[in-house]
Amino acid sequence: MSALQEIAVPELGIDEVEVIDILVEVGEQVNVEQGLIAVEGDKATMDIPSPAQGKVKEIRVHTGDRISTGTQFLLLEVDEEAGASQTAEVPPSVESLLSARAESSPQRRAPARGPKPPPVPAPPPADAVPGAPIFSAPSVRRLAREFGVDLTQVRGTGRKGRLLKVDVQTFVRQALARGPQTGDGLRVAAPRPVDFAKYGAIEEVALTRIQKRSGPALHRNWVTIPHVTQFDEADFTEVEAFRKDHNAKLPEEGGTKLTPLVFILKAVAAALTKFPRFNSSLSEGGDSLIFRKYIHLGVAVDTPEGLVVPALRDVDQKDIFQLSTELVDLSGRAREGKLAIDELQGKCFTVSSLGGIGGTQFTPIINAPEAAILGVARASLKPIWDGQAFQPRLMLPLALSYDHRIIDGADGARFITALSKKLEEVSTLTASADGKRSI
Repeated sequence: MSALQEIAVPELGIDEVEVIDILVEVGEQVNVEQGLIAVEGDKATMDIPSPAQGKVKEIRVHTGDRISTGTQFLLLEVDEEAGASQTAEVPPSVESLLSARAESSPQRRAPARGPKPPPVPAPPPADAVPGAPIFSAPSVRRLAREFGVDLTQVRGTGRKGRLLKVDVQTFVRQALARGPQTGDGLRVAAPRPVDFAKYGAIEEVALTRIQKRSGPALHRNWVTIPHVTQFDEADFTEVEAFRKDHNAKLPEEGGTKLTPLVFILKAVAAALTKFPRFNSSLSEGGDSLIFRKYIHLGVAVDTPEGLVVPALRDVDQKDIFQLSTELVDLSGRAREGKLAIDELQGKCFTVSSLGGIGGTQFTPIINAPEAAILGVARASLKPIWDGQAFQPRLMLPLALSYDHRIIDGADGARFITALSKKLEEVSTLTASADGKRSI
């Protein structure tokens, strides 16, 4: 059984408001608290909700009309049986709705009563305009508050960009699919779209598969880890002389050719043994450290698709010849895209060497959950004072980035100093796993 019900404007608390949008159509089925019309007063914009469930029979106002308390603006055919359980209590004053609108605006936020759930973080819609009014029904705003969703971050799919319940539900599903986020500190304003073509010819090239995967991880690591980077130079003169002498003596039919990187890897392994905090990671809860009892070093490899970081395992237990052989194999397969998944996992610390390309220094980004990373630039001859005269020495630039939550500045300085000294000890770097000289 059904009955016709006149829907009137509730107590406004102000003289007049302007109808800025009609949210329903004749013949449309509406639910309790679904917005019927949107109005705008001196303070803010708001929706006037339906007090009952039913079908719209007649709409008696138009966009631009000015209405006041008691104006009958809509005729609703109400199902009386459903109405008994679905009819909503009409608020005595629209002031509460106006303040609800103000709550959802970034400019005006009323203090919340009791603890609120943390907001679901997400990048704002690309076309969001800061401070623009948000059009949504009270039921949509209530749903958003229950889920801790900031409506300024949700894209509306209703008429004229109106926010619907399905928009909030979709937003929450997408946030859950993205996984846990790290908090409000990651929210940044979306860049404004730029039409580059209007300034001249352009070409758009898709990112490689590796770049698409590594980009978000690098962004996350950069903004969530408090980086500190310390710089030093190691005297690489003796090591380089040894390396060149060895390679020059290799028979024509081949042999294990040594690169500067294997000496750096051995020195890093020794430093990690002395300073185990650099070989640790924060626990999932962030209240303890997990110390590794193994040393697997990541080595950044430049490939046509982008940087790939395979793991050299048990570096502390291998001599420079074993490491050279494995490094050549891993690097070759990385460039061919033939690495297995497990060869990219389990790294404790990463070494990124750009010495073969050039540059004087750079600040490497830590690969979470590692605690630190070493950047190596190109060595160069410099005049170094030995106490009596300047001597030409080959100096290797080092850049150590570390997680300041795990490592303080003093330990960072100790580590990079010990590493620099280790790179001057040719005899220990060229020793075999049993401690004997390997050459």
